[in-house]
Amino acid sequence: MSTSRLQEALSVNDHIWGGWIVGPTFCGPEEFAAAGYDYVGFDVQHGYLDDADVALLLRRLEHVPIATAVRLPSADPAPIGRVLDAGADAVIIAMVESADQAATAVAATRYAPTGVRSFGPLRASLGLDTAALEARASVFTMIETAQGLSALEEICAVSGLTGVYVGPADLAISMGHPVADAWTHPDVRAAITRVQQTAASAGLATGIHAGTGALGKAAAGWGFRMITLASESQALRRGAALHLDDATGRIRGRIAQGGYQ
Repeated sequence: MSTSRLQEALSVNDHIWGGWIVGPTFCGPEEFAAAGYDYVGFDVQHGYLDDADVALLLRRLEHVPIATAVRLPSADPAPIGRVLDAGADAVIIAMVESADQAATAVAATRYAPTGVRSFGPLRASLGLDTAALEARASVFTMIETAQGLSALEEICAVSGLTGVYVGPADLAISMGHPVADAWTHPDVRAAITRVQQTAASAGLATGIHAGTGALGKAAAGWGFRMITLASESQALRRGAALHLDDATGRIRGRIAQGGYQ
């Protein structure tokens, strides 16, 4: 297995669309796959998951046609190595604010002498070739603070980085704006488009947490390629409301769809 499903999807599509998993659900990732999503992200930062949960979920997806990424709260090499050993196509590292942090994240996906990853794949299908294992491990750093934004060019120059992934909510907060303004305030929008343009110019894939289809469409128009649309809880809430509307013939008050992770 020399390439990952995520790399394959990015190689043939201008945009790839993702679902997001925040709890230990066995059906959620498979339902996203059945709906035609390109990838599913597992949230170990904000979700109710740990890397052991993720390993079980990844095992179930070995023969399901969907790419996988795992968001982790830091560049700690141990959990990065564990989720890659379990078969994740990519890691997304939160709150990266410097080139040194980005380089640490990359090193956690590489074996010696260029990195610090320890050998121990958990899936036989991954094989024993360390060069192939390194090649299939994609690493994204999240740009979601004003400090990270200020170091954007240096972060994008880090060797081995696959891409950057924007977190609009934390970026807005860090810039002094309410979460509700993350997609509408001119300064935040300018920052988001700057990240996309700078990263793309550096040859990196650009991702973003949209949270709704409408915002995802907007992000695609700005040039983002890897776009997360909804979590399993958001998708369930929307579907449940529509079923209830169909049954009652009434349009009830919608629960706001969060899109700012």
